Amino acid sequence: MAKRLIVVAGNIGAGKTSLTERLGSRLGWETAFESVSDNPYLPDFYADMQSWSFHLQIYFLGHRAEQYLDLARAPQSSILDRSIYEDAYIFARALHHLGNLNERDYLAYMRVFDLLVSTLPPPNLLIYLKAPASVLVERIRRRGRDIESGISEDYLALLDSFYDDWMTAFDVCPVLTIHTGELGREVPLDFVHNTRHLDIVVERIQDKLAGKEDVVFPADI
Repeated sequence: MAKRLIVVAGNIGAGKTSLTERLGSRLGWETAFESVSDNPYLPDFYADMQSWSFHLQIYFLGHRAEQYLDLARAPQSSILDRSIYEDAYIFARALHHLGNLNERDYLAYMRVFDLLVSTLPPPNLLIYLKAPASVLVERIRRRGRDIESGISEDYLALLDSFYDDWMTAFDVCPVLTIHTGELGREVPLDFVHNTRHLDIVVERIQDKLAGKEDVVFPADI
């Protein structure tokens, strides 16, 4: 198979890291993950969000672009936990919406983002993981990370609305949407605990990469 570059997108707690780990192991792909432990702006940001939001977002943007380019230049196929696009269309937008990133800084950030992204090769596929905010907040509670202790269901619902807006307009590459929690009549896929469901995800990815647009769930999941 030709080299592929895949990005995984989705709200906090949607299952991005779990899927990235399992697909990397199953398919032999190089993996890369979002890192916050070495971000020098995080302590200042949490102490004073309005003063440090712009600095934080610029750091994340540069880090993620460097990570993305390293994978794009590598000879092997790879999968990346979190897309660079979410930095702008989800998280910078949320900071601006909540008053933590002023208009001047937000517009300056978006100019840099647009210029940078225009120079990047597009991914072959974006996998979008979706689950209701009520499911996400329970997952976040169970994993018990101190850094996530202040995340509310209202905030997750706000991010979800921004994801809906972004997905409506996204046309950079094909998108495979996977529901990881109960959502209306959609059947959720539990690729963490159900090997057959991970098989289905792999099948759907292969179909998408082969250009098959009408992908449906098998009847035996």
